[in-house]
Amino acid sequence: MVRTVGRVPGISGPESARPQPVGEPALDDLRGRRPEGDVRRRFRLAGDQLLHAPVPDQLFAREHVEADAVDPAGPRPRRTDPDGSRPFPAHRSGHARPMETSGSARAARRRRYLLCPPRHFAVEYAINPWMDPARPVDPGTALRQWNGLRAVLLDLGHRVELLSPVPGLPDMVFTANGATVVDGRVLVARFRHHQRAAEAEAHRRWFTASGYRPVHTAGPVNEGEGDFLLAGPRILAATGFRTSRAAHREARRLLGRPVVTLTLVDPRFYHLDTALAVLDDDRIMYYPPAFAPISRRLLHALYPRAVLASEADAVAFGLNAVSDGRHVVLPAAARGLAARLHAEGYVPVPVRMPELLKGGGGPKCCTLELRPA
Repeated sequence: MVRTVGRVPGISGPESARPQPVGEPALDDLRGRRPEGDVRRRFRLAGDQLLHAPVPDQLFAREHVEADAVDPAGPRPRRTDPDGSRPFPAHRSGHARPMETSGSARAARRRRYLLCPPRHFAVEYAINPWMDPARPVDPGTALRQWNGLRAVLLDLGHRVELLSPVPGLPDMVFTANGATVVDGRVLVARFRHHQRAAEAEAHRRWFTASGYRPVHTAGPVNEGEGDFLLAGPRILAATGFRTSRAAHREARRLLGRPVVTLTLVDPRFYHLDTALAVLDDDRIMYYPPAFAPISRRLLHALYPRAVLASEADAVAFGLNAVSDGRHVVLPAAARGLAARLHAEGYVPVPVRMPELLKGGGGPKCCTLELRPA
């Protein structure tokens, strides 16, 4: 057991039910659209009833598909287990539906998120180990995968706001890097690489026009929720590859929360949100080797019951996940991590975003949480 007395090292400071894809038309028609109908029937889940056995291969398999019964929205694919047992409905977006747990006490909280369509997404430069300009990128596929993520968030009952993409800024789809929002206070990013620098102004304009106050722009290098994750009463903040330590002190002052400094050491996990995800106010999941030894000890002291990811799940970007306290939206390739989450009472919601991974991003990179005052 680890006991800490006094100051802990590294801690500073006192839309619619069936959404339409976002394509080339203007985004104005989609902004502010409220979900239709009762969000409690979004997934047609029978309470906390177990709809599928917690076997990763079954959870993610898609080869067993049969036609659905009559549905007002048209035919819906339905998956069955290989042995013909109880069907596991597929999500209308084409991603797997969440697997409900039996008797889970986890509670979801409705969230508000900012997303940006990948209309101009491309890999034109390499600023992280996942980017290779020589690998072709299909913008249409990226847009479909992003639309799937958006549909999942809406179907979970969350509100989604849209940031208009800007030509010449191919990474704007990764909105989480553009700012951090805590208690209605906004700290806009200052990017390390010049290729993304102009994204900060686009975020600042959106927050100002949307009525947020105060809206600060970072002084030191600060890459938003890529490196700042709110976890209950504190902010977990990373340094090592992008965000500077000075930005941690600034965030503590401007956002009014204690900041825990963590050091990343594996360049594959260049942002905190690629190596760690916040599940709820008290639980996280992370990949220990991504952190310096002192940071690993600190995380263990703060979160002794954390869910630990394997290297295979970490490199599949399984930790680049979005959690509402119950449902955890994560890449479908992270099967082992999904099984562990299920065992802990969470509901894994797998999505497929391999095209956007070519830019070094996953579900969380595309999702900036807008936390109210």
